[in-house]
Amino acid sequence: MRVIAGTARSLSLVAPEGQDVRPTLDRTKETLFNMLQHRLPGCLFMDIFSGSGAIGIEALSRGAKKAYFVENSQSALKCIEQNLKHTKLFDHADIIKLDFMQALKVLRERGISLDIIFFDPPFNKGFEEKLLRELCSYSLLQEDGLIICECSSHTSFDFLEEYEDYVIYKEKIFKTSKFVFIKKIGCAEL
Repeated sequence: MRVIAGTARSLSLVAPEGQDVRPTLDRTKETLFNMLQHRLPGCLFMDIFSGSGAIGIEALSRGAKKAYFVENSQSALKCIEQNLKHTKLFDHADIIKLDFMQALKVLRERGISLDIIFFDPPFNKGFEEKLLRELCSYSLLQEDGLIICECSSHTSFDFLEEYEDYVIYKEKIFKTSKFVFIKKIGCAEL
């Protein structure tokens, strides 16, 4: 696993061990960031269920102003810190050592408003719906911001119809996973 482009290009990253971790493949990550490249410079980025921190680090390497890493696994937190130091991006990061529900409350209390929110929860556990409900109610997203979920290719987002202000803008489907791009209605195109 490595940083694909930007200031930390080609630097290797470490990942937590265990079956609970499913790092995003480099080619999948490259597809995602090619789609986001014009949105990254100067943006505020959040990586929820960060694991190794590879997604947030890629965003920083490609010009994001700041990245928030939300993770509560101790082994993953060690990897995130190690990877941020190795890539020399630590000063542009805020590691939030809480579960996602508590982290969202903390960010709301701080008045943080994000440009891109990415999350990659454990597959088939129902976290997508729970997290999106909280994100929609907390208003952490800029008006023209984007929420991206990496999930199982079979995950349904039918529940999103309950939220009049949010819509699935695009899906990029791979063999077993997909990226779901969600934006506020009226937001500029991706």
